Amino acid sequence: MLNSVGLSFMLLLSAVGAAIVERVGYDYSKYHPMPEITSWMTQMEKDYPGVVSIVDYGKSYEGRTISLLKIGLNTGEKKKAIWMDCGIHAREWIAPAFCQYFVSQILQSYKTDTIMEQMMKDMDFYVTPVLNVDGYIYSWKDNTTRLWRKNRSPGPPGCDCYGTDLNRNFEANWGTIGVSFDCCSQTYCGTKPKSEPETQSVMNFLASRKDDFLCFLTIHSYSQLLLIPFGHPDFTATNYDELMTVGLGASDAIRKVHGMEYAVGTSPAILYPNSGSSRDWARMQGIPLSYTFELRDNGTFGFELPEDQIKPTCEEAYSGALHIITYAHDKTFNGAVVTAAATLWTVLLAVGVTGANLI
Repeated sequence: MLNSVGLSFMLLLSAVGAAIVERVGYDYSKYHPMPEITSWMTQMEKDYPGVVSIVDYGKSYEGRTISLLKIGLNTGEKKKAIWMDCGIHAREWIAPAFCQYFVSQILQSYKTDTIMEQMMKDMDFYVTPVLNVDGYIYSWKDNTTRLWRKNRSPGPPGCDCYGTDLNRNFEANWGTIGVSFDCCSQTYCGTKPKSEPETQSVMNFLASRKDDFLCFLTIHSYSQLLLIPFGHPDFTATNYDELMTVGLGASDAIRKVHGMEYAVGTSPAILYPNSGSSRDWARMQGIPLSYTFELRDNGTFGFELPEDQIKPTCEEAYSGALHIITYAHDKTFNGAVVTAAATLWTVLLAVGVTGANLI
């Protein structure tokens, strides 16, 4: 009997140990193919029961499931929400790497950081690590496909090319500027707005609960920019000043981590004009704080950012994203625009101070 109990105990320790090794062993400083990311999502749900849940909200053109992680503390009350998606452009591998890092950090911090704990009580985080699943998998096929950008739907009749640029396919001034109607182009916007199943999935999910979302963050690379609506130069967001102020605060937070400069502005002002972006669509739906993050670098490596830059890129972007998210939270739940609190916390994060060591 004693041997049986001892064996059971040893098996239990072994299982716990294996789980810890699997969790600790996941390397956030490397790029991961889609099967590994899917397994990681499953592990997060297992490691944080009642806090993390996988939500399947769409299908890709090739029939793959599009999933997100819903993260938050259950209070029994209706909650506000934060949206983040990565990997809408397949070749921008640093973006899914950041989404994974972001999830790991908020889950590590909420038990010891009272600010993050409160935010997870008040808001749910909806994080899609890889939106363009088909394209991302295709970009891992071999060296000839590494720089694939679009999804994998076939072109219209008479076109032998594949793929639509999903970030030109949203119903936001669609097809008016900064796009191509050549189906072989990298910026082909599709046959009509919302023509692609991936685009439909995001629009349908968010439109059904748009009043819940305070913030929409879509993560891209490269150029080191924080872009605000709108991509069309003839349109200006009604809260342009707020978007710029918060964005500049996020840029300051980013700079304090590793000294990297991120410019802030509309796409026509600091990059190029475009239409049909998810960022613009989200703002047009009434989500007040909508930003595109263009992560490292400035063109030296471009879309093939070396793995030794993953960690510093994620660390600085995390600080910038938290500045925006903290602002959104404090404005909603404190009843006033509390930029000082957001600035203080992001400065503390930049020097490694959290609720656990603040005392």
